[in-house]
Amino acid sequence: MGLTFFGLTPEYRFSLFKQIHEIVFHGNGGYDWHTIYNMPIWLRNFTFNSLKKYYDEQNEQVEAQNNIMTNQNPSKTEIARPNITPKSTYTTITAPKK
Repeated sequence: MGLTFFGLTPEYRFSLFKQIHEIVFHGNGGYDWHTIYNMPIWLRNFTFNSLKKYYDEQNEQVEAQNNIMTNQNPSKTEIARPNITPKSTYTTITAPKK
């Protein structure tokens, strides 16, 4: 149908509601839907970009930490379990059959 004189295009509506959802969801309870919806566009974009930057930095730190951990001992795939005997040393006691 194309553009209409009033209202938003479907693509813009989708991006708007997606941005609102991302801010509300990743804002950890700091924002509600109506506040973000009624927020000026420049402020909503600033808030969205600030949250995105924060979470991107967090992901980079986690990835860097994971790379450090895997590079320290890349051949080790087991979890360290101190004071736990391996299964091969367990003794199994079976009940006598009746």
